[in-house]
Amino acid sequence: MSKLKLDKPEWKDFFVVDLFSEINRGRRLKTEDREEGKTPFVTAGEMNNGISDFVDNLNHKEYERAITVDMFGKTFYQKGKFKCDDNITVLKNDSFSDEIYIFLASSINILNSKYSYGNQLRPHRLSKDKIILPVNNKGTPHWKFMEDYIKQEQKVQAQKIIDYYETKMLKTAFDLVGFEDLEWKTFKFGEIFREIKRGKRLKKADHIEGNVPYVSSTCFNNGVDAYIGNQDDVRTFSNNLTVANSGSVGSSFYHCYEYIASDHVTALTLENADKNIYLFMSTIVNRLSEKYSFNREINDTRIFRETLLLPADSDGNPHWDYMSKFMQNIESEKLQKAIMYIIVEYADKKMATYKQAVSSEV
Repeated sequence: MSKLKLDKPEWKDFFVVDLFSEINRGRRLKTEDREEGKTPFVTAGEMNNGISDFVDNLNHKEYERAITVDMFGKTFYQKGKFKCDDNITVLKNDSFSDEIYIFLASSINILNSKYSYGNQLRPHRLSKDKIILPVNNKGTPHWKFMEDYIKQEQKVQAQKIIDYYETKMLKTAFDLVGFEDLEWKTFKFGEIFREIKRGKRLKKADHIEGNVPYVSSTCFNNGVDAYIGNQDDVRTFSNNLTVANSGSVGSSFYHCYEYIASDHVTALTLENADKNIYLFMSTIVNRLSEKYSFNREINDTRIFRETLLLPADSDGNPHWDYMSKFMQNIESEKLQKAIMYIIVEYADKKMATYKQAVSSEV
């Protein structure tokens, strides 16, 4: 499949409100009235996906899988359940995939250059706003292109981050810990992980609504595909890694919380490892995504035969202290921001061209 480019399809302007089947405004909830809980609470802000708190106010309306736009136009896609205050406009269309939501959130985010404290975004103002989107040969939004483009960029940016970390590991290995004779050695999965255990099948129809993350083979949202309340006949883990056996094969994430694993992931548990060691290991394990695919999944036999290249100490054992200190010295990367930057930059250029063309016609 050839690489998708943003300049290949035609682009056309659309009213934002015409793209969504549901448009709601959040409801005010004062800080002193918030009950501490587990549901993300979205308000105006550009950090942490707009999430400022976690609440448990049962009478406050709950949303799921929707775009949030704050009063300044700052836009995020919320995959899981959330509640929000009156500074948030919620945009929803159940027919959209995660990738389409991400593309649209990036495009709508351009509106933050228009709004401010003196000119705040509200639903009645949003009804007049337009964004430009790729269109098909019928002149309607090219949803398939948007979806495939995000999938493509997700994979490209993920690989760039993996490559960046690997390069930095090699370049800064000595500087970070001061071991001039640091060596790397190959270890089998069975030698490294105290427990290697596959999750258990749980059909979607059997999901019970709840608050426990359900980890499956998606490469989004740290592998969390849903939140469930099942307690019987499930496999629960915490403070370890998962690696996807199918779907986004090889995708690996660290989970510092309790979660339920589907049969599409394998849980990998180390002995007495801290968060930083797990983050280091996640980057290494994620390299399996280059070797496996939809047609060649990671089964229980293959994973025990797999090997990892890790820093070794003077005794030839994994250098856990180095791995921990290394991750303490590395800055985090934000994949969604990388994707958003690409789309916003191009959409800005297209909007400028569009406005220039309109003004010249007048």
